[in-house]
Amino acid sequence: MNIQYAEFNDLQEILELQYLAYQSEAQLFRNKDIPPLKETLDELIQEFDNGVILKMTEDGRIIGSVRAYELQGTVYIGKLMVHPDYRCRGYGSMLLKAVEKSFPGMRYELFTSTRSEDNIRLYEKFGYKIFKRRKIDDELEFVYLEK
Repeated sequence: MNIQYAEFNDLQEILELQYLAYQSEAQLFRNKDIPPLKETLDELIQEFDNGVILKMTEDGRIIGSVRAYELQGTVYIGKLMVHPDYRCRGYGSMLLKAVEKSFPGMRYELFTSTRSEDNIRLYEKFGYKIFKRRKIDDELEFVYLEK
């Protein structure tokens, strides 16, 4: 398993992984109209230009990724994803540790939906605490976690 900074040429493959990895999230809501499934390559390029994108590879294939950017002393972590065929092997934990290591000694913040119980468990295992909830509609509520 190899984790390193993504390069510009990796972005299309990361976006394809994102579309695949977030299917399970969409199923939680029975709705494919979620932002990770609508993100464009241009939007991903903008995130690449303004922050850090890590990739996890195996046999030259990207099987995981995470993004982060720093703003006024807080590192905002997002789009932590692992290919469905590689889940439940600790790879999400490895990516989370790696992105934190890219921004040592900072305050970290991320969010997920209240229905994403596995995600919440992972983040709490690494010391993240829920500090805010935001109800989007009757179906969707986000929890914001910090460390």
